[in-house]
Amino acid sequence: MREHGGNLDQAQQRFGGRAEDWIDLSTGINRLPYPVGEVSPRAWSALPSRAEVDALLQAAQHAYRTSAPVAAMGGAQAAIQLLPQLAPSGRARILAPTYNEYAGVLSAADWDVQEVSGLDALAGADLAIIVNPNNPDGRRHMPKDLLALLPRVGRLVIDESFADAVPQLSLASEADRPGLLILRSFGKSYGLAGLRLGFALGNAADIGKLASMSGPWPVSGAAIAIGCRALRDDAWAEATSARLARDCARLDAMAQSQGWTLVGGTPLFRLYGTPDARAAQEKLARRQIWSRVFAREPTWLRLGLPGSEAEWARLAEVLAR
Repeated sequence: MREHGGNLDQAQQRFGGRAEDWIDLSTGINRLPYPVGEVSPRAWSALPSRAEVDALLQAAQHAYRTSAPVAAMGGAQAAIQLLPQLAPSGRARILAPTYNEYAGVLSAADWDVQEVSGLDALAGADLAIIVNPNNPDGRRHMPKDLLALLPRVGRLVIDESFADAVPQLSLASEADRPGLLILRSFGKSYGLAGLRLGFALGNAADIGKLASMSGPWPVSGAAIAIGCRALRDDAWAEATSARLARDCARLDAMAQSQGWTLVGGTPLFRLYGTPDARAAQEKLARRQIWSRVFAREPTWLRLGLPGSEAEWARLAEVLAR
């Protein structure tokens, strides 16, 4: 398996403790999740109907402020797995460093994959991939700059998995343009990654292909029920975005007290430059707080945002030692 956050089992093997003893800040998943509430027995026992899937897609269009066609997926990762099948293999260029599944999935499907460092270097690719805002460094690109790139590539994929709290960055409203495909993650900002729900937004031809490859029941009945409820809860989304902005400032201040410098981030995680990221990770892990480090960047430490006040207090205590 490629390097990812969320590898809490490895933390337990090295430092002990039960999973429930740990505060897992190694991912960009909201630790104050959407309140699921009651889920009907039918959602667990019956196959989802076409009408129920359509209701979920309409809820996604509402949340993402688009009228473009939408396909439901088992997380954004499910859409990434299908990307190589949308067109014959060719030249893929990925704006890097970024989420490492893209290069791996495309290379395994015999695409010629190149990682590049600037938007202009994507031009000429049959498939160009940009994560916006980026994981792990939070790099951002304005919609007008991405649209200017669209006619210069065969297909442009924008991964907006961390865009929920920064809707001004989103191209979802433009997703029906030929050659443009937008991926969205539900589980991160709603804090329900275990539900495995995500969406692809694009033109009718691409979305039709993805939906066909995903099969008649691409997501579970429980995911549909919870997704419909959450995606239409505008008040929760607005309050969560405001809280995350405050919490980012709070975490940045705590990191600054350690002498760490802010490299970048999103409303769901922060990336800091440290003298020795692995030493910092181990300091936190000895008190069962897990973080993310990067083999290629030994000074980078990524932290998600704590959730409860008890989690914030525990992190502050560890950092104060």
